[in-house]
Amino acid sequence: METTASHHDLLKQVRSHEVAVAELNNLSSSRAVYQRNGNIYFRTSIQKAKESEQKQLDFAKAKLQKPSSS
Repeated sequence: METTASHHDLLKQVRSHEVAVAELNNLSSSRAVYQRNGNIYFRTSIQKAKESEQKQLDFAKAKLQKPSSS
């Protein structure tokens, strides 16, 4: 049951990151972007925010594709 819940959580994370990347791709270059780091938000460029979200997306997808051997 726990693996099903964690699998569902990973799917939600993947979907969330996919949406974030899509939204960042549709922003105009003049828009301000803030990225959360802990409990604080920092202003950053759209490109850096996209790269960060893409890394998190790739990491979540890799965890999702790993066979559960725990």
